[in-house]
Amino acid sequence: MESFIRTLQALAFAAAMLAAASTADAASGYPTKPVRVVVPFGAGGIADLTVRAVADRLAETLGQPVVVENHPGAGGVVAAQMVVRAAPDGHTALLISNGTAVSAGLFKSLPYDTMKDLVAVSTLGAFDIVIVAKGDAPYTSLAQALAEARAHPGRLNIGTISVGSTQNLAAELFKTRAGIDAQVVPFAGTPALLAALLGGSVDLAVEILGPVRPQVEAGKLRALAVMGSARSRFLPNVPTAMETGVKDLDVASWNGLAMPAGTPRDIVDRLNREVNDALRAPRVQARMADLGVEARGSTPEAARALLESEILRWSEVITRAGIPRQ
Repeated sequence: MESFIRTLQALAFAAAMLAAASTADAASGYPTKPVRVVVPFGAGGIADLTVRAVADRLAETLGQPVVVENHPGAGGVVAAQMVVRAAPDGHTALLISNGTAVSAGLFKSLPYDTMKDLVAVSTLGAFDIVIVAKGDAPYTSLAQALAEARAHPGRLNIGTISVGSTQNLAAELFKTRAGIDAQVVPFAGTPALLAALLGGSVDLAVEILGPVRPQVEAGKLRALAVMGSARSRFLPNVPTAMETGVKDLDVASWNGLAMPAGTPRDIVDRLNREVNDALRAPRVQARMADLGVEARGSTPEAARALLESEILRWSEVITRAGIPRQ
């Protein structure tokens, strides 16, 4: 009996070693074909341009093309579903972002479980969300705008892009944290939002810094505050909303990469190393800085924790704002 048990133990050990060797061989040979990154946004936007900057560098270091595919619409559900259904072999990735977290709270049901069916690889970048006013607005600070809102409840209009977007929910959270009675007015996109702000239809706008940065630098718009916990490296003289007295408001946008659940950990770790190396490359950092994005990688664990915390945060904001689940 003892010899039989020893034989079983030896066979089990050999099987484990063979499995480990096979996994290592798969990781060392990865990738064996082009890697595609599915982006749930249209071409030319901040998220798309960010991932393309990283993809160009990854193609050089991985030795295979890294192809960016744009599949916008349906709150990112279509793109995520494509990746969830893909083979978990490391050759298909999804650009995840605040939008991924928002969709988990905004939709009554999804055809996948965000936390169970995706494995996070790394964050890619962080970008500031700003509160802007028209360049010749009567108030020159957020404190003045808040004083106006409190003196005339319900009169202040805050423009954002579409309902359920990160910017729209950030404006709702801003209202709550600032304790003001204001109207959040959604628009179809950034051009329509800026036209309304410059035309005087809304008093303030909440938007990602990148698309409004040229107008801020040209003086057409005035940045009153950034919504994160620290001042933006791109607008160092603009205070945070918390500096002006809005308590517990820490909102910034971000994006990262994830793969289908079941992707071997060795492959996840390999891509994580390559992504973080790419984000340290001066060329990539310069391209991202031009977009108003701070290159910021992470471990897989940190990326997963961020996604999980953002799902919780935005689900609470959606519920508090009374936004109907879709």
